[in-house]
Amino acid sequence: MPQRLFVVSNRLPIVLEKRGGGWTLKPGSGGLVSAIAPVLSHRGGLWVGWPGLPLERGGDWERVLEEGYRERGYDLVPVLLTEQEVKGFYEGFSNAILWPLFHDMLGRCHFEPPFWYTYLDVNEKFAEAVAGQRREGDFVWVQDYQLIHVAEFLRRRDESVRVGFFLHIPFPPLDILLKLPWRGQILKALLAYDLIGFQTPRDSRNFLTCLQNLVPEVEMEDGGAVTEVRLGARTVRVGAFPIGIDFRAYEETARSDDVNRRVGELRRKIGPIHLILGVDRLDYTKGLVERLEAFRNALKRHPGLRERVVLLQIVVPSREGVAEYQSLKAHIERLVGEINGEYSTAGWVPVQYQYRSQPRRDLVALYRLARICFVASIKDGMNLVAKEFCACQVDDSGILVLSEFAGAAAQLQRGALLVNPHDIEGMADALKAAFDMSDDERRRRMAGMREILREQDIFWWVDYYLQAALGTVPDDFRVPKEYLPALDLDELLDTG
Repeated sequence: MPQRLFVVSNRLPIVLEKRGGGWTLKPGSGGLVSAIAPVLSHRGGLWVGWPGLPLERGGDWERVLEEGYRERGYDLVPVLLTEQEVKGFYEGFSNAILWPLFHDMLGRCHFEPPFWYTYLDVNEKFAEAVAGQRREGDFVWVQDYQLIHVAEFLRRRDESVRVGFFLHIPFPPLDILLKLPWRGQILKALLAYDLIGFQTPRDSRNFLTCLQNLVPEVEMEDGGAVTEVRLGARTVRVGAFPIGIDFRAYEETARSDDVNRRVGELRRKIGPIHLILGVDRLDYTKGLVERLEAFRNALKRHPGLRERVVLLQIVVPSREGVAEYQSLKAHIERLVGEINGEYSTAGWVPVQYQYRSQPRRDLVALYRLARICFVASIKDGMNLVAKEFCACQVDDSGILVLSEFAGAAAQLQRGALLVNPHDIEGMADALKAAFDMSDDERRRRMAGMREILREQDIFWWVDYYLQAALGTVPDDFRVPKEYLPALDLDELLDTG
């Protein structure tokens, strides 16, 4: 029987909604869904996850779920959670502890012991769902920080299970992880996997450093692309595998007649104005406030940009019931109003703000139309918006202004203008430099980034990860060089 691939993530790749007494389905949003769904469709297998609502077995939603995804090439296995479990596991331990901690935002953590116990209970539920469907020879691939303990619970049932883990967000350095009361349990749970994949060499190094200092019994052998970690009878492989996108699908959509028409419509509406585009989920790690402040600073210090650029900031709704996110949304909207109130003129409004998801056609058209894509993440595991923008730049006419703290900086450092999201004036100057950049330089930079992303796409990511998990890493696997900003030696030595 052929080996199947199990993808295990917090959410299924769909959103269930109840309307008019019936259920409807729509595709889920976010980088994980857009990255992995095409791979599972291509390979076949199962996706295990929570449907997104507190549900009970036997409802009409099960039929809708089955029918809606029967043609996708893989099966869905729903894990049902109670409202209390959602609050403790998802809103609590996952997003009020691990998410801020792993993004170096310790002040936003709430170390509540009940969150920890609910997190364990839900991870065991996910492990039970996998165990109930798994066959010999299947490979289980667990995704992200919400489900770190799944392998540990699976191995209590069957030590022979083949299971890998991929962390989509950053892994913190030692001094940050030390603050976590359950640091030992987290590291022990990760050592239950056969392969642990990280986005960047820096994340991988942070994890290995934490092991060396907190679990001194481990032995490590550096194999180049992958490091082998041995603890007792177990051997765990650790490496950096930067996630890609379905580059060809984005490129083909960007070249389609439908998108060409939409680009023409948008161009006629905005005229000769240059579009600066920001696309982000509502989250404090995305640097939304800093981006708006940088744009305001650019208009103030570089008045030649006025009436010549527009910032279109698209914010995708997220965690709308959480007070912290409501406050962030209010702050963003207040800033938009302030900037527009200060700089608008007859016929020109500098910031266009949309708080909603975009249909794929419209988003691709905006990626293609934008002169500048502005990514200002405070910290980001990868940031797929940066890669989607490049894939859609079929005319090589745009420029990417990218936070140096986004994982994508490692792969795109030679083409993007890299910025420090804490440096408001530096980002403002980068926007001016991007606006003034010659056509030849923009084309050269974009062509180089597109070549990398075309080669290292989502299917490359899966193939190399699975080869590393089930065999050996091919000789041609190249780990991206870590990005470190160079300092100006003359400026450092200037004593005047």
